[in-house]
Amino acid sequence: MADTVTELLARYWATGFFIVATMGLCAFMVGVSSLLGGRSQGVSKSLPFESGIVGTGDARQRFSVKFYLVAMLFVIFDIEAVFLFAWAIVIPDVGWPGFWGAAVFILILLAGLLYDSRTGALDWAPEPSGDEV
Repeated sequence: MADTVTELLARYWATGFFIVATMGLCAFMVGVSSLLGGRSQGVSKSLPFESGIVGTGDARQRFSVKFYLVAMLFVIFDIEAVFLFAWAIVIPDVGWPGFWGAAVFILILLAGLLYDSRTGALDWAPEPSGDEV
């Protein structure tokens, strides 16, 4: 029994030390920041802001659905890039069947992009009125 405990300690001492050191460092940083941090109070201290700009209006402002549509399209095409990077790494292993699979994948995504373009999902400019020529 003593040999197994000694073996376990010998095997995992570095992991235990890392966990204890990490927790100690976190506690140190929180403690020092609470001791040295500023405690100023004021009207502007409690105002939320984004990128240095003080917000105006209601926080529950309605946004156009196009914002969410563009976000979803970004995620879809971002995941496409991840799949294509993985495919690029294994090109020698997958050969021609892998190439044709990736080509079909790209064609399906291009068809989706063409569909989005045709339906106006990517049109952000306002419709021109009859006065503008």
